[in-house]
Amino acid sequence: MSEVFRPNAGIVVFNKDGKVLLCERSDEKGAWQFPQGGIERGETPLQAAKRELNEETSLKNVVPVKTLTEPAPYRFPPDVLALTQSRGWPYVGQKMYWSLFYFDGDESEINLDTKDKEFCAWRWGTLEQAYDLIVDFKKSAYIVALNKFAPLIVQWLQKNKK
Repeated sequence: MSEVFRPNAGIVVFNKDGKVLLCERSDEKGAWQFPQGGIERGETPLQAAKRELNEETSLKNVVPVKTLTEPAPYRFPPDVLALTQSRGWPYVGQKMYWSLFYFDGDESEINLDTKDKEFCAWRWGTLEQAYDLIVDFKKSAYIVALNKFAPLIVQWLQKNKK
């Protein structure tokens, strides 16, 4: 039997200062990450990224910059795997399909008090801080996004200086 990885949309949002949106999980104080969520049947990774970003942060004023076509997988550690299996999930980990967005709105738009509240706090940080803050088992997927998106953020900001 082959192992099953859940298709997942990972979302990196950056602002005019080149900082990225970091969110603290509601269920685990001190655990910071990028918004992310499952890709539903029939959705593209970009469609899922837009939907998940809005569901988790209320953000709509974002400009898609790039969606990676190759997934970045990671495995669940034993404790997370046990929890997912107790919920009936067949997955051993997730395949992250990363999308990069430029935030073109006002920070007052960021609202974490959503229907299924996943985050309790947010802040802007650097890509390096995102990597340092993410739980160890997701680092292999995060490094893919950081390496691919760092030059794109610089290029975008240079090209779109106001």
